[in-house]
Amino acid sequence: MSAAPVTEVPDAEPDEARDPHASIYDHGFVRVAAVTLPVALADPATNAERHLEVLRDLHEQQVGVAVFPELSLTGYSLDDLVLQEPLLDAAEQAVLTLLEASRELFPIIVVGVPLRARDRSRIFNCAVTIHRGEVLGISPKQNLPTYREFYERRWFAPGDDAEGETVRLGGTEHALTPHGIITVEDVPGLRLYVEICEDMWVPVPPSAQAALAGATLLVNLSGSPITIGRAEDRKLLARSASARCQAAYVYAAAGEGESTTDLAWDGQTFVYECGDLLGESERFPQGVRHTIVDVDLDRIVAERRRQNTFDDNRRTHAEAIETFTTWPEVRLFGPFEGDLEEADDDADEVEGGEGRGWFAYAPLSGGVFDPDGAWAQAPRPATGPLRRHQDRFPFVPDDPARLAQDCYEAYNIQVAGLVRRLSAIGGDRPGGARPVIGVSGGLDSTHALIVCAQAMDRLGRDRSEILAYTMPGFATTEHTRSNAELLSTAIGATFETIDIRPASTQMLTDMGHPFGAGEEVYDVTFENVQAGMRYDYLFRLANHHGGIVVGTGDLSELALGWCTYGVGDHMSHYGVNAGVPKTLIQHLIRWVIAEGLFDSSTADVLQAVLDTEISPELIPTKAGEKAQSTEDSIGPYALHDFTLYHVLRRGYGPGKIAYLAHQAWGDQETGEWPAGYKAEDHRAYTREEIKHWLTVFTRRFFSNQFKRSALPNAPKVLAGGSLSPRGDWRMPSDAASKAWLAEIERDVPGE
Repeated sequence: MSAAPVTEVPDAEPDEARDPHASIYDHGFVRVAAVTLPVALADPATNAERHLEVLRDLHEQQVGVAVFPELSLTGYSLDDLVLQEPLLDAAEQAVLTLLEASRELFPIIVVGVPLRARDRSRIFNCAVTIHRGEVLGISPKQNLPTYREFYERRWFAPGDDAEGETVRLGGTEHALTPHGIITVEDVPGLRLYVEICEDMWVPVPPSAQAALAGATLLVNLSGSPITIGRAEDRKLLARSASARCQAAYVYAAAGEGESTTDLAWDGQTFVYECGDLLGESERFPQGVRHTIVDVDLDRIVAERRRQNTFDDNRRTHAEAIETFTTWPEVRLFGPFEGDLEEADDDADEVEGGEGRGWFAYAPLSGGVFDPDGAWAQAPRPATGPLRRHQDRFPFVPDDPARLAQDCYEAYNIQVAGLVRRLSAIGGDRPGGARPVIGVSGGLDSTHALIVCAQAMDRLGRDRSEILAYTMPGFATTEHTRSNAELLSTAIGATFETIDIRPASTQMLTDMGHPFGAGEEVYDVTFENVQAGMRYDYLFRLANHHGGIVVGTGDLSELALGWCTYGVGDHMSHYGVNAGVPKTLIQHLIRWVIAEGLFDSSTADVLQAVLDTEISPELIPTKAGEKAQSTEDSIGPYALHDFTLYHVLRRGYGPGKIAYLAHQAWGDQETGEWPAGYKAEDHRAYTREEIKHWLTVFTRRFFSNQFKRSALPNAPKVLAGGSLSPRGDWRMPSDAASKAWLAEIERDVPGE
């Protein structure tokens, strides 16, 4: 047989010239548009042309799904005109016009139109979904408001029980699909369900049941006249729906051109994803407005997979959702003509094609049938950068108000955790169990110390009962040692210096280490002897003074295994920082300064700590040499925390993480930076750097799980962001990273 012709997608690149980061469709995203446009009231032919003008533009922008307002082809505010035959005839013709023109357009199109029942006795308020000349579904409005300003039951039949009913469209009968979910099989994870306006305002929206039945992209075509406060109510409902349903919710409301006899219209459009606002357009516009964003389908699927109660809820409502169907199946990228069934039969004979139909769900592709009998990569359109906010620091909000709120909550979670632990062991009264802490003058111990200070204040105890020790080793600088002393003194802690060099030298000598014989050998053993010696002292000091060792290590260090196992900074009696990533800790300290929680002298020392490069200070340096730098050794925490977030919170593989990192970090001039982040610290990372440090993270993350399997208690701070073996993250200590490293090698470009 001859191959079915394939319609080209916009701006598709030949495979050999293709940048693997060129298209969002290669990385689990779909581009959607919520559109409002001026309506020519009761003039469907003009409205069809206006729709096509917008759709041609959306086609060039590689939009996969385009959603228009309720009754967009006629106008919503028709009143009794909607019962007139000339209007209904023209409305049908407008759909047919769009249907024919859609053959050359990329998006799946969802438009609003009134349609007559087969027997012409009733009219349904419908959303028609079309693509490439085919009607994919006709969704009738299920809940018809007939209260206050609404009078819809005067004109329309409710669609909640219209399954199997048919409507007329160009002399052809089409079944209504109130429970139809459209599966886009060459965009894995994309299942589309359509509801109309009032449907989202009822206690159990149809979209909620559709989500349980598998829908991931919920769209709402809305008329919704505007009154004071209604815009926020719409957003509240849509945000809630997207969060509860773990879905994307696309909303488009009627605007310019609707009748203002008794009402007004604001043309609001927005898109939410899992409770997050991806984008919105201005209200009360003149002319066309749209919200175009890229929805992360992988995120939706991962959230549902992780939240097992989502599927449990499906089981609870199994009877109600039995009426839903995930047919028809459609292909966004083609082919669109020819004998698909015959092509499917041939595809099954191709190696790897059995049971998978026309398109293979392989990374970076759908597949098209090759007449020579081989699968080929179907080119995806070059879409340009992601159209969604992409945080460089996913643990650190760009919005200053949100960042301040997060810092307030994080700091108070840490303080409350330590207060509870001390209270449980007799530390709720003067002279009770004391916090014992090692202070180095670095970020982590500095923050842990100010957490201790606040905890003592809440317990009504004097801060002098905090026992703070600095323990200089072979590479400790006077700058950090001085910061440790100044801070401890400023907050009123009892401070002492213990020089660990004699004890460390003795241990290295006893071990037969070359350093004990005077050689300048600064290996891992040399470093770990110092780290272990410090905590050996701290544990014995806690025994001696009736206290507990407060751990200072952070979440990023735990992910990378950047801690000395056992009697070292890996261990403590209680860890206050274990739930906080490195990139957030510096902002927590900035927030403490800004809030004035401590006096000005303390704030000055805190700022000095912020201005100091992160270093373990374990290897001596000579004059003119660069001091030991943590990030030189294990890589930039900015990239590691970026990876950590998407592994822990999203469950993404390295291919997608690298793509997102390139979007976020490829250009330092693009996007936002968190408040307080100095301009001189702004930088970008090449794809080569991203690939290198992603490989480092992956190797270290797997090889150091044994350390995380034996963590002390610590409070969880971030949603989905704990590495506790008793909490969010459970992983065998001897798991292999081979599959992850293979994906990096295969899917992550290095240049």
